[in-house]
Amino acid sequence: MRKPAASVDIRRLVPTDALAFQALRLAGLQRHPEAFGSSYEEEKDWPLERVREWLTARPDAGVFGAFENERLVGVLGLGRQTRRNFSHVGFLWGMYVQADAMGRGIGRALVDAALALARSQPGLRHITLQVNAENRAAIALYRSFGFVEIGREPDAMRVGNGFCDDIRMYLPISTH
Repeated sequence: MRKPAASVDIRRLVPTDALAFQALRLAGLQRHPEAFGSSYEEEKDWPLERVREWLTARPDAGVFGAFENERLVGVLGLGRQTRRNFSHVGFLWGMYVQADAMGRGIGRALVDAALALARSQPGLRHITLQVNAENRAAIALYRSFGFVEIGREPDAMRVGNGFCDDIRMYLPISTH
């Protein structure tokens, strides 16, 4: 298993990270619109206060960041369904690693951190995610953690004038 570079620090983001998070997320939305359910056009004018609210950590959810020499180079969100009948379900969202930081295990370290938090949560039974069916590297990463494909939605997302299929993946983390 590849470890991230020694100078990479993985930690949960906090509201004071909002500017760096927003910049990295907008870059990801521009460079890889097929990888996100949101779009650059939707988020480019969001006030910083809205982004800060996203980064207000809950005990069972939050956004993890990878910092290289104090520069945010990767992010991954862990959410949890809030409705009682679905509160046993967590989900990963918004994974993005800058191109110049790829290939050094940063994505793996982010998933590790998110799953560690998920596994520490009482009542959380499994984690789901959706990934573009053409993103072979991400699918391989998730499979290496034990995620399995549980469905494919054709034309799940419109990107420009085209459509992309999404794969839904599942990872059991508890039997309690």
